Amino acid sequence: MTASPSSAAAPAPAPSPLRLVVVPTPQPPLQDGRVPVRLVHPGLSAPRPAHRPGPRPRPAYAARDDDFGPAWSARAELPDARDAGRRLITLTLEALAGRRPLAQLQPITSLGVFAALSGGRRPRWCAEGTSPLVVGPVHVCEPVDGVAEVTAVARRGGRAHAVAARLEGIDGRWRCTALQVG
Repeated sequence: MTASPSSAAAPAPAPSPLRLVVVPTPQPPLQDGRVPVRLVHPGLSAPRPAHRPGPRPRPAYAARDDDFGPAWSARAELPDARDAGRRLITLTLEALAGRRPLAQLQPITSLGVFAALSGGRRPRWCAEGTSPLVVGPVHVCEPVDGVAEVTAVARRGGRAHAVAARLEGIDGRWRCTALQVG
């Protein structure tokens, strides 16, 4: 038996040639002190630098009396992150359970975290029931100087729930800037 020409496999189409696509990098234009260089088209604005979470670099000059506002603190200027994290997690869970006023969290949280706690709904496992809340060991990771990420497991009524927070050193004390209660 011979195969008919119609049943033979059709030749594969030739692959399309590769082409180079130039993608602009999301970096600010390079600046040289000797010769000003402009790498941006005249009609376009310069791209914004990438967001880098964490504390901002501290200024090299000495602080003057007329400086004001919050100042980032180095790790050496801050208390123990594990104790601060345990205190934050315990206070937060007690406030969500209705055992202490939410206003007590205001000094140790950022405005955004406090607004979310005040206006958000409370986790059902935290708000309902009378069994005690038990916070397990607090784990601390310090990815950058002046920043601590703390996690713990809270138990209530035989169930475990994860709690995570980001603490940043501001004005010589830890302040919670992100909080997740699972």
